[in-house]
Amino acid sequence: MLQPRRTKFRKQHRGKMKGVANRGSTLAFGDFGLKAVDASWVTSRQIESGRRAITGYVQRGGQVWIRIFPDKPVSSRPAETRMGGGKGAIEHWVAPVRRGKIIFEIADVSEAAAREALRRAGAKFPMAVKIVSRADEL
Repeated sequence: MLQPRRTKFRKQHRGKMKGVANRGSTLAFGDFGLKAVDASWVTSRQIESGRRAITGYVQRGGQVWIRIFPDKPVSSRPAETRMGGGKGAIEHWVAPVRRGKIIFEIADVSEAAAREALRRAGAKFPMAVKIVSRADEL
């Protein structure tokens, strides 16, 4: 799973995900991409599951870029513990994804294969996504 090697602070506040993504909202590397329509937290497990769905479908063909990284720690307290005693231990890592952010990019495969691979990867995420292409942006 993806997670940072080290961070400046161990724990973070939850934060807000309002607004639209400015950075990372256009295709930079590949010909087709998976774009977030809603805002959500994407866990490192979901990113890995989407990556496996893409690489499994294209079978050693094409290139895949992951445009998000889970650098936000999510803490939780153990089950059936009383309140108090501080913030819980880090449970997992998430990437906060705002509306319009490109999640995956793919290149060097046919359009039909790219769209099917991205459709399968899109099913792994907790928010609505759409498939964009370089031809659409022009």
